[in-house]
Amino acid sequence: MSTDRHAGRDRDDEGRARNARPRDGLGRPLPYGTPGVARQPEGVVRTPEETVAEAQALLDAGHPFHAHEVFEDAWKAGPPEQRELWRGLAQMAVGLTHAARGNTTGGARLLRRGADAVADWPGTPPARLDTQTVVAWARSLADGVERDGGPVDPATGAPRLT
Repeated sequence: MSTDRHAGRDRDDEGRARNARPRDGLGRPLPYGTPGVARQPEGVVRTPEETVAEAQALLDAGHPFHAHEVFEDAWKAGPPEQRELWRGLAQMAVGLTHAARGNTTGGARLLRRGADAVADWPGTPPARLDTQTVVAWARSLADGVERDGGPVDPATGAPRLT
């Protein structure tokens, strides 16, 4: 038995644990060798306009998990005064992911948490983000999944960000 407690784990080029299994459109791991949806590269620095455009394309394609990763990059790499906005948008994308997977309780909770963060954000939204519409969408979807159950279609249920 190996003394390395991490033996056999997938690692990235820097040696950090990183699951290399392919993922489906909702971010769920698939068996090795199965075709999956291309993963979003992590740590990409984008302009707010690039972030919104890329996230919208992923949402429109029914890939909210991947859109969350784009928002997460903006949250972690963006200006400190915008971090709560991007974090809230990432939470909404994860909420849509959970609702699409059929987890109505977790989906509704994350949709509302993200909506509250975006609604409470005091600044002027960058990249023509329509925060009022996105907040209303998240709250309406949260109400709907609690009332009607799930799963929801992630593409037809996706918000318009601008």
